Parts: sequence; C-alpha cells; structure tokens
Amino acid sequence: MKILSALPLIAALHFPLAHHVFADELSQIKSSKVFRVGTAGDYPPYAFHNQRGLLTGFDVEIAEALARRLGTNVQFIEGKWDGLIAGLDAGRYDAVVDEVLISESRKARYDFSDSYIKTPIVLIVQTKNSNIHGFADLKGKKVAQTYTSTFARLAESNGGEVVPVESASESFELLVQNRVDAVIHDEPTYLDFQRTRKEKLKIVAIENSGATPSQAGVVIRKNNPELLLAINKALADIKADGTYLTISKKYFGQDLSQ
Repeated sequence: MKILSALPLIAALHFPLAHHVFADELSQIKSSKVFRVGTAGDYPPYAFHNQRGLLTGFDVEIAEALARRLGTNVQFIEGKWDGLIAGLDAGRYDAVVDEVLISESRKARYDFSDSYIKTPIVLIVQTKNSNIHGFADLKGKKVAQTYTSTFARLAESNGGEVVPVESASESFELLVQNRVDAVIHDEPTYLDFQRTRKEKLKIVAIENSGATPSQAGVVIRKNNPELLLAINKALADIKADGTYLTISKKYFGQDLSQ
C-alpha cells in the first residue's frame, strides 16, 4: 500500500523534469545545426527510397526546405509508421514530417504546424466489387490500414474491421490479393500506386463530410511555441518564394497547398 500511494508523488516529481528535457528546442536545433525529422520512409510519393536507395519524396523535400529556412541541416530518422509520432515522446527526433493528418485527438497530445498539404480521402475497392459504393457500406467488411491512422478510425466509425498493415503499399497489395474488401487512403498515394501497377482497382467514394481531416501538418512536442512559430514561418516562406509550388508540381503536377 505504501508503494502504491507513493506513485502519484513520484509522477509529480518526474513529469516536470521530462518537460525540461525538451525545453527551448529551437535553440538546441540551431545550436546543433541539425533538424531531426521522423519518417517511415515507405510511403510513396511522400517519403520513399528510390532505385539508388536514397530517401526522397514530397515530404522529404519539404522537410529539407524547412531545415534550410531554419538555418540547419536535416537528419531523417526512419521508423514504423504506427510508432512514428510516439517517437517524439522518446526524443528520437524534433518533428515528424510524414503526411500526418491533423486531428483533434492528436492535437490533444502534440502540436501541429499550419497545414502544408490538402488531399482528398478516398475509398478504394476492386473493380469487380459491386457491394461497396460508399463508406456506409463498410459495415462488417475488412479494411486494410495502418492501425493508428486517421483512415483506420474512419473505417471503424463506419463499422469496418481494420486489418493492420505497416505501409500503404501493403494495404493495396492485400486488396489486390482479395484478402481485404477495401482500403481508405489519400488520393495521391493511390494514384501513384496505380501509375506503376495499373491494377483492377477503383475509387468509389470521396470523404467530404468535413468530419475527417484531410490536411497534414508538421508534428512537434507540446510547449515549444518558438519552434512552432519558426516552422510556420518557414512554411509561409517556401510557399511565398515558389519553393513549395516547385516541389508540389514535381510529385503531383499541381499545387496541393490549397
């Protein structure tokens, strides 16, 4: 009983110390001249390895542009997507730039920059599928998603059974193999997959109720207002000087900031 009653006191003593570990992060980043960015690295066209094995993609180039505006170099640290945001808590990196959609539940634990990309969320099935026409038809159906994603929550809210995967490509593979009934994802990722694979898949619905966020932001730890302000200023700068448009057109053929 004495040990249990002491736990709240121990927690009270330790949590403030944990906060100070990450205090004044912008100064630390500028001092080290390294902006550490978390990414899964397996999410084309946002972050992936090219034929030479080099990390590239839309999010990668956005992070590189932000680092230049912060006056630092960028160091990418890769990990599984489902554990990516939690890596901030462990101090593995300073930010996550990997198409993390802004949601109220995530904002309760982390801070987000201004949105840097807006994309439609789509429901994808096999071309021969005649039973699923919209999100409401997912009840009792198997939907392949990374388990901590906004897409998984959307599937569950419509009665779907989430089949956990580690990447977008794996989710599409399961759909092609008829091991799941559907996939929910952002439209550019699906189109990029189809551009090279040309599988018998189709989009049957677009999520446009306004209830599901379709805007991604840079994720950082809470209570770092200076860093958040600096990242937002860097984002505004790369949009104003044409850097963002160049990167967006390179990967999508259009401006996805609006």
